[in-house]
Amino acid sequence: MAAAGEPEVIRDKAAMRAWSRRRRAEGKTVVLVPTMGFLHEGHLSLVSAAAAVAASAGVPVAVVVSIYVNPSQFAPTEDLATYPSDLAGDLRKLASTGAVHAVFNPPDLYVRGAPGRTSGDGTSGGSAVSCLDAAAGGDGHETWIRVERLEKGLCGSSRPVFFRGVATVVAKLFNVVEPDVAVFGKKDYQQWRLICRMVRDLDFAIEIIGSEIVREADGLAMSSRNVHLSPEQREKALSISRSLVNARTVALSNSNSASEHIKNQIVQTLTEAGGQVDYVEIVEQDSLVPVQTIDRPVVICVAAWFGKVRLIDNIEIRTQP
Repeated sequence: MAAAGEPEVIRDKAAMRAWSRRRRAEGKTVVLVPTMGFLHEGHLSLVSAAAAVAASAGVPVAVVVSIYVNPSQFAPTEDLATYPSDLAGDLRKLASTGAVHAVFNPPDLYVRGAPGRTSGDGTSGGSAVSCLDAAAGGDGHETWIRVERLEKGLCGSSRPVFFRGVATVVAKLFNVVEPDVAVFGKKDYQQWRLICRMVRDLDFAIEIIGSEIVREADGLAMSSRNVHLSPEQREKALSISRSLVNARTVALSNSNSASEHIKNQIVQTLTEAGGQVDYVEIVEQDSLVPVQTIDRPVVICVAAWFGKVRLIDNIEIRTQP
């Protein structure tokens, strides 16, 4: 039993589902904030957005924060093993908000197969595409959700496993927690749009809220991976947010600005700062389709490496008709 003011920590899927159903029976709206832990002010802003549902809807809320590092969204070559974690610190931060009622921290959300057992096609995992595939075994988890168009491009180009894993784990969290509302940060813009589309297409009765990016005082978008930046790399990484702000200024001051010119300017800025650009794209906000001119609501999305740390950021632009 949690102490007064501290969120209840739930590790079992059935217990989590039962908890949510009790809260709903009490007339409360269940709001989920999915995270992978190592929480920062950006995550806590999602908690604030979750708590604000009570004021906007005029009903009491029960806020659940999930903490689970999802292996199925990491390729074997990515940073699952070094992804930062601090559960004790996370629980302290969540308790300090006074707004979180439960923390769902499952040991594993996936069924793992028998070690060494081959899959149905006779392979033993040599064709693994995610860290989960590499460890699940032939009779382990094999059901996936694909949002087929929105997962392409942007982060999906260099991380082809990522959105399959994200959509699947979020669907699992929705089925376990059974929230009425879920809050996602817009820093992961493609992820937010993809989840909205999944909810629409699969008829989840869940409202999705997109919460604005939270930045450090110097403009760097908050990220759990920022801890891996050296002081020098962190200073260089400021070129991301600065280039985005400059790009928005150019776009708003010139109607029908050419996307290619603005993209090239951002690439040049990041490269001169020592970054290795993964992508710079200007896309429609809803469809994520690339645009040639900025004559409608768009978002500029950037991913770049500074040292061994991959950072993403974006900025929305709404031009005047």
